[in-house]
Amino acid sequence: MIPLGNLIGWEWSHLGSEFQLSFNPMEGKHLPEHFVTANTDEISRALRLAQHAFEHFSGLAGEKRAQFLEQIAQAIETLGDSLLDRCHRETGLPMARLAGERGRTCNQLRLFAQLARSESWRAPVLDLADPERKPLPKPDIRTCFAALGPVLVFSAGNFPLAFSVAGGDTASALAVGCPVIVKGHEGHLGTSALVADCIRQAGLATGMPEGTFQMLQGPGPQVGRSLVLGEPIRAVGFTGSLHAGR
Repeated sequence: MIPLGNLIGWEWSHLGSEFQLSFNPMEGKHLPEHFVTANTDEISRALRLAQHAFEHFSGLAGEKRAQFLEQIAQAIETLGDSLLDRCHRETGLPMARLAGERGRTCNQLRLFAQLARSESWRAPVLDLADPERKPLPKPDIRTCFAALGPVLVFSAGNFPLAFSVAGGDTASALAVGCPVIVKGHEGHLGTSALVADCIRQAGLATGMPEGTFQMLQGPGPQVGRSLVLGEPIRAVGFTGSLHAGR
């Protein structure tokens, strides 16, 4: 069953009064499901939860985040052909192409799980002190990368799996401890909802904090703009032109 609402926390929310329909380009008609557009209250709550989740999620051991990412990949694979069939109906892309893209998506998730587990992404640099240096002592300087904060990801239309809800932008952000909010693409609403529910299941199974991952549906100028301007958002990932980004 395809969730028709917005994933906020680890629950599906259906507060909005506006809807969107997926379109089957092969048959030239809309699919029957009505996907609820996120309203302002849902957008605000998602932003608050992402901000609250950041400290806990970023403080987890890399092993815990790795298990989360691996569980997402497993959940996507468990959906089997039902995910590919829905994606095919929404995009018109061939089933063989989508099967390959699903494999790429799951491989990405597992690669980023390895990165999370190793903690190598922190790339620490130790520049040790030299108190005897002349004319002035050299201070001890240490640097490393750290999680930035909540990240907003816009799903891509041309890669409905590998560059979308559980794609590279999402996987990389989650690997290093950044909560993610995804704005689902209007061209594959059902596909986005199915993958988001896989992430929900994985989050609950691995004990991730509420607000670690969320997905909102709705038009970009309406929902997307409100999310981009949200105070907690520290980075935005998207595929598109300079005009689209602005």
